[in-house]
Amino acid sequence: MTLIRGVALLASALAFAGCGRTRASSDPPALRDQVAVRAANSGDHAIVLGPEKLSSIKVGAIAVRELPRSLSVAGKVQFDEDRVARILAPVPGQVVAIHVKVGDVVRNGQAICAISSREAAAAIAEHAESHKDLDLARKTLAMTQDLFEHQAASRIALQQTENDYAKASSRVSRSDQELRVLGLADEEAIASFNGRLPVVAPIAGVVIERHVNDGQFVQADTTPMITIADLTTVWVLGDIFERDLRFVSIGAAATIAAAAYPDERFTGRVDYVSATIDPATRTAKVRVSMPNPGVRLKPEMFASVTLRLADVESVLTVPSRAVFVEDGRTFVYAAVGADRFVRRAVDVGANEGSECRIVGGLSAGDRVVVDGALLLREEEMKRAGDG
Repeated sequence: MTLIRGVALLASALAFAGCGRTRASSDPPALRDQVAVRAANSGDHAIVLGPEKLSSIKVGAIAVRELPRSLSVAGKVQFDEDRVARILAPVPGQVVAIHVKVGDVVRNGQAICAISSREAAAAIAEHAESHKDLDLARKTLAMTQDLFEHQAASRIALQQTENDYAKASSRVSRSDQELRVLGLADEEAIASFNGRLPVVAPIAGVVIERHVNDGQFVQADTTPMITIADLTTVWVLGDIFERDLRFVSIGAAATIAAAAYPDERFTGRVDYVSATIDPATRTAKVRVSMPNPGVRLKPEMFASVTLRLADVESVLTVPSRAVFVEDGRTFVYAAVGADRFVRRAVDVGANEGSECRIVGGLSAGDRVVVDGALLLREEEMKRAGDG
């Protein structure tokens, strides 16, 4: 009896196992994928894909390349001081008719305000008087020369009129120069002067500071009324340790990364290396000048500066599309089997065109997903939701 019962139980177990295999093989492909993902999650956290989804995945090995050695330093975006205009009051007076505010874009020569000034009015009057005196001195000199030639005037009289003419000419030159400094360089501007001295923008750019309002009195000192900056070019300043100075030279290529644009890189060149060392930090300033299309880099932004050096080094690279950023960290999907993939955190360096340097988290020969990372992220999110 015991033997008969054992044989019956064994037959029942085999029949149940056969049913289980039949049901699994009849499941649709999507359900089989989900089952595989859950099975992986219960084990080594790998994502397992079925054959129909594996066709959308492309895997490549980590490559070793010989690239120029690089040096990364912390930096900060600054104004290009060659493209900043701090506008001072040319004469003391009352500010009137302000046409701009902070943030406005202005063009070169655009009127931004005016100053009502007695000094400007006095300069206009001096200009007119000096020209009248010069005209009189010219006529007197011509008449005296004629009299001298006909022996009707003495040489002393002629010398006196020549001296008066020279003084009148010098006075006119001074008054003309004064008006040029005030921005009244032509007769049309002088003739249209109405007691208000126009102040114009000396460069095209953006108004970044304004320290005056309508009706405010200003002095002709070193305090700027309005500051305009052309932000189409900016400087990025970084600190180089003295031990690394031998690697850096004027003209070296540089790549800039800013936290505001984690997936973008900006390029420029070193145009200045400090001639002195900061005794406190033992660093020297290096300056990178670079175009700023769209005015995306803002002064005072923090940035990472990667300088290209003269020698080369062996580095690991992956296609840039294989790398993605999530919560401020950088990841790739590594292949750990024919159909199994795991997320792996990596440390990246500068981009090399379509390639990205890997400075930590992977080794030569590792295989990563170079196309189809989005599909794996969707699968990973689905697994997290099912969990």
